[in-house]
Amino acid sequence: MTLLSINLNKFALIRNSRNENKPDLIDICKKCIKYGAGGITVHPRPDERHTKYSDLKKLSSTIKKHKKNIEFNIEGYPSKKFCNLVYQIKPDQVTLVPDPPGAITSSFGWDCNKNKNFLKKIVKKFQSKKIRVSIFINPNIRTLENLNEIGSDRVELYTYKYAKEYSKKKYKIIKDYKKTYDYINLNTNIKINAGHDLNLDNLKFFLKKLPSIKEVSIGHAIVCDSLEYGLEKTIYKYLKIIRN
Repeated sequence: MTLLSINLNKFALIRNSRNENKPDLIDICKKCIKYGAGGITVHPRPDERHTKYSDLKKLSSTIKKHKKNIEFNIEGYPSKKFCNLVYQIKPDQVTLVPDPPGAITSSFGWDCNKNKNFLKKIVKKFQSKKIRVSIFINPNIRTLENLNEIGSDRVELYTYKYAKEYSKKKYKIIKDYKKTYDYINLNTNIKINAGHDLNLDNLKFFLKKLPSIKEVSIGHAIVCDSLEYGLEKTIYKYLKIIRN
């Protein structure tokens, strides 16, 4: 079954806007787990406008203390500072994204042909620390020829284009994702995650067409839906889609 990993970044953004600890990110983390999330994702950026670097140890400790086997996933561009922090925290998974420092949000995946040597070296270093590695990719097989050589454990499909075109062209746009999904499954042993703008409207169709997705990372939509339904009911709605 697909794991729901909740991205806490937008909760952190709200907290940071008032320079106070409201909402309390650790409390939000505990509630997400209590309400059924199987994973927690954060993406600390250099300007710390979302999750702060100082949040990582507290979140990691909270997750590891839980009786359930909850996965902790840290996303980010693999700068020296980011890598050193992840080595210290040792999350279950690190997701490498090619974001430039000032990016508002993740907006494209790695070109595994152009970045083969860079990624290969970093992936091996994380794996030597027993951290599972996922790399953020576009739904485009032309950029994925070197996936096996890079050696990541997983990839995360960037689903922005799918979400943007879903309402009018869902059958057309899903074909691009299916081609990439099939290519990876046929040519590698790499498992596939997905994330970016998946929501209550488009998630079911996506998982129906790509049934072996290991993990979906969802944050912004969960915050928005929580304004209408509350956090507990929102998470329930996502889990119901994933489990059916």
